Amino acid sequence: MEDAGERSNYCENTSDCEEDRGSDNDFETSKLGTKEYWEEMYQKELETFKDIGDVGEIWFGEESMSRVLGWMQTAKIPENAAILDIGTGNGAFLVELAKHGFKNLTGVDYSPASVELARNVLQTECLSDITVKEVDFLNSNRELKEFDVCIDKGTFDAISLNPNNSKEAKKLYVQALRDALKENGFFSITSCNWTKEQLLQRFNEGFEFVQELPTPRFQFGGKTGNSVTALIFKRVH
Repeated sequence: MEDAGERSNYCENTSDCEEDRGSDNDFETSKLGTKEYWEEMYQKELETFKDIGDVGEIWFGEESMSRVLGWMQTAKIPENAAILDIGTGNGAFLVELAKHGFKNLTGVDYSPASVELARNVLQTECLSDITVKEVDFLNSNRELKEFDVCIDKGTFDAISLNPNNSKEAKKLYVQALRDALKENGFFSITSCNWTKEQLLQRFNEGFEFVQELPTPRFQFGGKTGNSVTALIFKRVH
């Protein structure tokens, strides 16, 4: 698990108010944007899970999953919808989706240790019919396609911190997302690095903004902002 300093670097923008974060400029890169970092972290979490059964961190907390699940219920996403969890990590969200009745679930991650951990967690929950693949989302070569819903909780944030050409990585992400979603399919993104305005700018080609999900607000220096942004987009032609 990362220490507090590393985690604060991951959520680079959370201490600033929205009006101070208006551009889509890259911020300082970090090792949290590297595959090596996540492989090392998930290897430790895998060993911990095998030792004591602790699944590890739920990224953005349980409330982030509840927020998205609430939207899915309101939007009447059918139980047989093809759902992709981008950067599945320990597979915790896949477990929650299955518990809420969704049956056509896939999780992908580029970390082999993450994939092994997620499969172990799912096996413990007796969820053998969920697919978990070792896939680099940015270089999936259209292996991922025809999904009704794609969900991202922090993966785009991590990509944005990649020391090796994050600008190109972000472009590849948007293209991979377009390839993965069906037309009129939905994309749910939860971010602690990007504001609503920045995400609207980033996903302005091939996507239509649907709604913003409510997240905790804070006040700082007389200004108000969100520490986390959660948006829903629709894939359009």
